[in-house]
Amino acid sequence: MSAFGKKPGATGNRRPAFGVARPMQSTPRPGQTEAGVVPLPSGGAQFPPLDATHLPGGGAMSDPMARLDSRMHGNNEPTAQGGFEESIHKIKEQVLPRLLERIDPEAAATLTKDELSEEFRPIIGEVLADLKITLNRREQFALEKTLVDELLGLGPLEDLLADKAVTDIMINGPEQTFVERKGKLELSGIKFRDEEHLFQIAQRICNSVGRRVDQTSPLADARLKDGSRVNVIVPPLSLKGTAISIRKFSDKPITLDNLRDWAAMSDKMCTALKVAGACRFNIVISGGTGSGKTTMLNALSRMIDPGERVITIEDAAELRLQQPHWLPLETRPANLEGNGEITIRDLVKNSLRMRPDRVILGEIRGSECFDLLAAMNTGHDGSMCTLHSNSPRECLGRMENMVMMGDIKMPKEAISRQIADSVDMIVQVKRLRDGSRRVTNITEVIGMEGPVIVTQELFKFEYISDDADGKIVGEYRPMGLRPYTLEKARQYGFEQPYLEACL
Repeated sequence: MSAFGKKPGATGNRRPAFGVARPMQSTPRPGQTEAGVVPLPSGGAQFPPLDATHLPGGGAMSDPMARLDSRMHGNNEPTAQGGFEESIHKIKEQVLPRLLERIDPEAAATLTKDELSEEFRPIIGEVLADLKITLNRREQFALEKTLVDELLGLGPLEDLLADKAVTDIMINGPEQTFVERKGKLELSGIKFRDEEHLFQIAQRICNSVGRRVDQTSPLADARLKDGSRVNVIVPPLSLKGTAISIRKFSDKPITLDNLRDWAAMSDKMCTALKVAGACRFNIVISGGTGSGKTTMLNALSRMIDPGERVITIEDAAELRLQQPHWLPLETRPANLEGNGEITIRDLVKNSLRMRPDRVILGEIRGSECFDLLAAMNTGHDGSMCTLHSNSPRECLGRMENMVMMGDIKMPKEAISRQIADSVDMIVQVKRLRDGSRRVTNITEVIGMEGPVIVTQELFKFEYISDDADGKIVGEYRPMGLRPYTLEKARQYGFEQPYLEACL
């Protein structure tokens, strides 16, 4: 084991080679020496069949039933490598109690992380000398950072939050933490001291935004300083201990051009969405959990005219708009007595009295859908929202159901007509099985035909195959239809580019 916690010669997460080099074997032709052997044509006995594990994607396309059999009989529990971080964690457990005896926690809380590191350095040296522990310079810096994170930050979570490759953090009790990198889940090596340690960090996150989490209110939605979304659930609801789910957001704002460059959409789709955002189309972004709905909403918001007043409404504020006239609103949970709750519907009703040009809802889940539709139909064109559903047609059905969840008594056909009159476009985003996030459909809502809402598909992603690395290969196809919303684009001067993009 080397000083960096890796075995010498270890290859890390490199993919296995496609095949194993082996010497050619063949029988010499008459009159030919052994040294002058000419290889037989490919496909002979000297090319044994490759093992499934050496095929791209771990043999996913070669023998999928063998993979299922290995899952049934094998041990599929992921393992995390220990090493340098684990050794620092063990030293921290010895140093921290003695360190707390020598400092004033209240005074330490008033210092920045850099100032606290300077103050800690001589004290940590004394504690290490008392414990007869010798560390090199790298280990001492790592120990200082770990202790400062423990006192002022979020403890072991700080390293994961600083890792730009990590998009999701899922903590299932003090012993198990998973992260998502490039759309794939993997087990992280970090661990918490015990359940109390993890619970204290959960409380620190919630208290920073005026929320609380305890046994009387074991569920909480919160956010970090950088806007990352946090969900906390604690015992007795969580049986493995405190569970924290963190959805991280990029430091740099993601634009529609970025999504196009990352192959999440085609160039024509990008142009159509830019026009839709600028021409005040009422847009619903539909997709599953983790499919990129909020990212798409942030990207679309870049197309809003700087002179427009925008109000965003969310349970836990995630949206990061770049407009100068932007006012974010956030709901409030009930207090200990069960009073004082402010719901999304309350905020939507109030926002209509605040002279907004656009109302943007982070996500609609219930009866607030009707209030948003009313806003879209009463002079607030360009309003947007996100919604959980798997297809544009299912999105419309969910909106009908959410309106009926409220106390408004309306026939279903009237609700459908309200949706058809209000919504201009549905953008369907999806996270595919290879971890990539793509815009799979851009659909217009045209109107009513009898009791049915009529839609028209402008763009569609069609699956073709998987490449050698297991990545999905597909094609973004414009359907070649004249958009129904072309008249709205004409009013803003975008008729020609919008028509060219759709045809």
